[in-house]
Amino acid sequence: MRNKNVRAMADIVINHRMGSSQGFGGLYNRYDGLPLAWDERAVTCCTGGLGNWSTGDNFHGVPNVDHTQDFVRKDIKDWLRWLRKSVGFQDFRFDFAKGYAAKFVKEYIEASAPMFAVGEYWDSCNYTPPSYHLDKNQDSHRQRIINWIDGTSGISAAFDFTTKGILQEAVKGQCWRLRDHQGKPPGVLGWWPSRAVTFIENHDTGSTQGHWPFPCDHIMEGYAYILTHPGIPTVFYDHFFDWGSSIQNEIIKLMTIRRTQDLHSRSSIDILEASSTVYAAIIGRKVCMKIGDGAWCPNGREWQLATCGHRYAVWHK
Repeated sequence: MRNKNVRAMADIVINHRMGSSQGFGGLYNRYDGLPLAWDERAVTCCTGGLGNWSTGDNFHGVPNVDHTQDFVRKDIKDWLRWLRKSVGFQDFRFDFAKGYAAKFVKEYIEASAPMFAVGEYWDSCNYTPPSYHLDKNQDSHRQRIINWIDGTSGISAAFDFTTKGILQEAVKGQCWRLRDHQGKPPGVLGWWPSRAVTFIENHDTGSTQGHWPFPCDHIMEGYAYILTHPGIPTVFYDHFFDWGSSIQNEIIKLMTIRRTQDLHSRSSIDILEASSTVYAAIIGRKVCMKIGDGAWCPNGREWQLATCGHRYAVWHK
């Protein structure tokens, strides 16, 4: 992969781990015969082990690892260093980062020195009963993600679940959601763009699991947004490789625009319109974009159409 200039990212699942043999309480909370041969002390007492209480949310139905134990953290750091130095992974994704305190992620990153790290802090957005429509103001939701990043002293980024939640409602004729009360983007990318990893789908939310899917007929509007905006955008494997050459080519055009126009995680953004039918913005003072079914185009002869598709268009100077 390095010969192809591709950096490999390891999925670090260290919150929950099914044991190899039964221990305390008749549960599979021992890891006999495995490289990390832990006993019941490595499992939190709230998930069937003899360790301490969890420092985060429980992942139910599976033994949860107790990161307060010195021997657990030592073994994890040794394993992460092995992944980096021997296997050759350069980046880490920390799965279910809500399950243990962010300070431990900081410790693991400092010990293993990945080039880039991102945490999956998936928290529920704010909905109001009885309709349970998405609230317009998601500040408390993105603040919880920001708090987690702060807990790592800012050395880990986080997936921007706030932006995903808002964007997949906005493309349904609610583009007004894409500007907050301060005139900024309403997700984590509006507050800490260099630490916000944006996405519209992943293996949990979409694909075969479909727990929280992005509307499939608005996929390219989603990519027109995240691939032109600040933050660190990602493209879902299924969309790029399994949805046909037309979608793939449209995504490639947007990626090319981002690269050639030097858009990056800290690019400036000026939101020009956010109504029910149109969202429009200028990014980095050199790229302009719109999504939504309303008619809109930028003023000035300096703008040239770079690409367009169903309900989206992008211009550059």
